[in-house]
Amino acid sequence: MKKSIQYLASVIVLAFLLAGCNVSVGTGGSGNGSFSSGSNSNGSSSNGSSSNGNSSNGGNSAQVPNIGHQTKTSGCQAQGALQDKQCTPGAIFSNATTSQICRSGYSKSVRNVPVSVKDEVYAEYGITHHRSGQYEVDHLISLELGGSNDVANLWPEAASPTPGFHQKDEVENYLHDQVCSGKIDLRTAQSEIATDWLKVYQQMGSPSGGSGYGNA
Repeated sequence: MKKSIQYLASVIVLAFLLAGCNVSVGTGGSGNGSFSSGSNSNGSSSNGSSSNGNSSNGGNSAQVPNIGHQTKTSGCQAQGALQDKQCTPGAIFSNATTSQICRSGYSKSVRNVPVSVKDEVYAEYGITHHRSGQYEVDHLISLELGGSNDVANLWPEAASPTPGFHQKDEVENYLHDQVCSGKIDLRTAQSEIATDWLKVYQQMGSPSGGSGYGNA
């Protein structure tokens, strides 16, 4: 009888092993094996989608194109009033939130463009001499819209012919107001100004305020 029980226990243990379960066999005098099924140490929970899921970018209706990726750092040429998109694709502080950029004094607190960086920007665009006020080393995506001080977000914008950097300042303020009033989200504003700020400028001047925007 004892041999039969041992044989039966061996069969049950073998069945559990084949099923991939962790098995422990009790050695108590009763002769009844004790079995436990352990969890897989490499279970899918450790690689859940939350770490790389879309939820980290939830609520954004637009993505800034080619953000932060310069494909050219010399021979840059402005395209009229627009930047060379290969040299100045734009760059952002990825952790900047709407509540932060809408707080008074935010832009001043993060501004950091030393003369050496400005000289680098001028060199990329082949500008060796310029008069005071002729250009402004401008943030393509403005600081007040979460833009960063990275060289990929800077370019020497001319004051004239108009629209020039003074008019772009108006666009920056307009989009900032739109974001902070909840009319558009931050990523949309960043995408709009990085892609074609002139289009926004023209929309601002239309009676309806332009498609997708409220009145300024």
